[in-house]
Amino acid sequence: MSDTTESLHRKIDSAGELQSVVRTMKALAASSIGQYEKSVRALADYYRTVELGLGACFRTHEPARRVTERDPPAVSAIVFGSDQGLVGQFNETVADYAVKTLTAAPGKSQVWAIGERVHGRMADAGMSLLGLFTVPNSVQAITPLVSQIQIESESHRRAHAPLWVFHNRPLTGALYEPVCQRLLPLDAQWQQDLVETHWPTANLPEVVGSDVATVRMLVREYLFISLFRACAESLASENASRLAAMERADKNITELLEQLHATFHQLRQSSIDEELFDVISGFEALAGLR
Repeated sequence: MSDTTESLHRKIDSAGELQSVVRTMKALAASSIGQYEKSVRALADYYRTVELGLGACFRTHEPARRVTERDPPAVSAIVFGSDQGLVGQFNETVADYAVKTLTAAPGKSQVWAIGERVHGRMADAGMSLLGLFTVPNSVQAITPLVSQIQIESESHRRAHAPLWVFHNRPLTGALYEPVCQRLLPLDAQWQQDLVETHWPTANLPEVVGSDVATVRMLVREYLFISLFRACAESLASENASRLAAMERADKNITELLEQLHATFHQLRQSSIDEELFDVISGFEALAGLR
């Protein structure tokens, strides 16, 4: 069935409204990327402070070594994804990477999913899911999420059980890559590197109070920073992927609008030509009757 000028006009209006929505989403994604990247950079100094504190503790208190067991406990994992769509292969990429890595790990892994989309992907892969968390929609909402994750993981994770975190890390432009970080147990080489780290001033530090309590507090801060950074990097990657998807959609809508406008003008011109031919034919018919 051929289009009429009225139906084409409706299609043009609908495409224009959709393009307005797409461009609004592009602007929101672009602005969100900046705030999440800025929050990651802001963590660097605090993370360095925590590392120096741990190094000072490990100098006076021998770093904990990994406990060797005949049957190592299953891995507990935290996987960051998204609640919303229009993000390309964002959730598929991190979910497939997490499933592949956890499948190779000993025992049956337990997973906390951040985001409904990645939760569904992990469930379809047959992973054992412990919980679902909502993806934060701002930098301010990351802290409550991380605190909740820490409480949940501490209450369910077995002693000495590994704790891993999976997320997408932003690269240049709209590119990102899935990464995995083992948070617990603390890496022995990493602890040794902290012990050997040069103290930035001539005044050597001294741990006041219980070494064990101080180490536990600093390790908790280390976990908080690591989870906060993973969440912020995941959100930056999500918005970069959404921005790229919206740019492609904007380009496709622009091309569609050009085609619709061309068809509309062609159809309108054909209609005008037909009306002119009818007028001329009527004029010639009347002239022939004289």
